[in-house]
Amino acid sequence: MFRPVSIGIILAVLMSLASCKSKGHAAVSKPLVASFAPAVVLEEKVVEVKPDTNQLTPQERKVIFLQKTGVHPEWRQAEAIHYDVRKPNFVIIHHTAQDSVAQTIKTFQVPRTKVSSHYVIGRNGEIIQMLNDYVRSWHAGVAKWGSIVDMNSCSIGIELDNNGREPFPDAQINSLMTVLDTLKSRYLIPDNNFIGHADIAPSRKNDPSVFFPWKKLAERGFGIWYDEGQLISPPDNFNASDALKIIGYDTSNLKAAIVAFKRKFIVRDTTPELTVYDKSVLYNIYKKYQ
Repeated sequence: MFRPVSIGIILAVLMSLASCKSKGHAAVSKPLVASFAPAVVLEEKVVEVKPDTNQLTPQERKVIFLQKTGVHPEWRQAEAIHYDVRKPNFVIIHHTAQDSVAQTIKTFQVPRTKVSSHYVIGRNGEIIQMLNDYVRSWHAGVAKWGSIVDMNSCSIGIELDNNGREPFPDAQINSLMTVLDTLKSRYLIPDNNFIGHADIAPSRKNDPSVFFPWKKLAERGFGIWYDEGQLISPPDNFNASDALKIIGYDTSNLKAAIVAFKRKFIVRDTTPELTVYDKSVLYNIYKKYQ
């Protein structure tokens, strides 16, 4: 039979590892972190110290409920001692396409919207953490990158307060860099895995828009950029569609994939055709994935 101690240990580890506030910024919304006393070991027997559920938020109760559903009491329970919580391996950057931080926060707190992100960053640089990093946010939607079709399960979503038709202020980008640096160092996220919503959903999304400074981020190790002084024409047998696919793009709608690529790397031209220059940029980036 299932022993309740198993859930206590899992929850204690989950919550103790999930302290995710960005340095130097206070979070407006409380992330999903419960306060648990550590398990007490007495003569090789683990005694569960239960949390005071009266002090838990509805979100924290939901985490506890989901943890319980992962245990099957009809089967024999034998506790392994080597484990960890799952960690994010991608960061997806969005723009809100809304008019204010307050509007975005409200959108993420209304039951009918079914959408959320881990962080919202205001134009003035304010950082709001809305979900614990270990929680699966609903930010990616129908998306694909490489062979991954469930981006929500492996990524952190960051929303930038921006209507999609305006530049991103320096204060906002500086705060974004702070968050990205924290996430990269804490979870060892690879450089190439800092991408945009349009990268993973090219047929339906265009964020974070042509105004987003991808080159600046890449210079800090958040994303990838091409070597501007080393562009060469690709060989005659170069297949642009295959190159986009190897980078990660879903090429089932090739024109949409090309537009997403050009919006990010070419910027000044977002037509669905690749020029000679576009192909040289694509070839340069493609070689970084070989």
